[in-house]
Amino acid sequence: MPHEVHLLQYHDEKLVEAGCDEAGRGPLAGPVFAAAVILPKDFFHPLLNDSKQMSEKARDELRQVIEKEAVAWKVVAVEAEEIDSLNILWASVTGMQRAVLGLSPRPDFLLIDGNRFRPFGAYKSSDYLTVVHGDATYASIAAASVLAKTHRDECMRALAAEYPQYGWDHNFGYPTPEHIEAIRRYGYTPQHRRSFHPAALEPTLF
Repeated sequence: MPHEVHLLQYHDEKLVEAGCDEAGRGPLAGPVFAAAVILPKDFFHPLLNDSKQMSEKARDELRQVIEKEAVAWKVVAVEAEEIDSLNILWASVTGMQRAVLGLSPRPDFLLIDGNRFRPFGAYKSSDYLTVVHGDATYASIAAASVLAKTHRDECMRALAAEYPQYGWDHNFGYPTPEHIEAIRRYGYTPQHRRSFHPAALEPTLF
């Protein structure tokens, strides 16, 4: 039996809160995906956890539940070219902001996974809380992590059909030895982030 995780349902019961998270900060290729989710205050599912701690089967199951039962949800992709122009941190933040702006109703307060965010639109710094390991703390952030991860994996499988030599259907763009060797052999694609240079691909001096 999996260990049941006790996530907080909300930060302030009186507010409409959205949890925000991203998936795909570390890969060499593909978009970073960001999600924002408003859950019902009484939402509970025994499998819900930080998406990295869940099996693929559990994530896929939860995605269906979250998309059906959430008050509102939005998933946004930020492409490689924009990641290179903004840097991955601010591309992730920008993606979360865009996801929030796609929600209806408009949330009063945002719960952000991680330790960096910034005001935008009508949201001041007092309108959000950054939470390190937020996806293992708040249910709405965990739900956002599930949507971001499952939507990104689906995208990378589709891209793998266009670029089969890189193994994206199973490495999802991360810098595995197989992926790095494929870049050496076949070069970069338009899906590769040019600002990411693993040490294994750096030219040697000797």
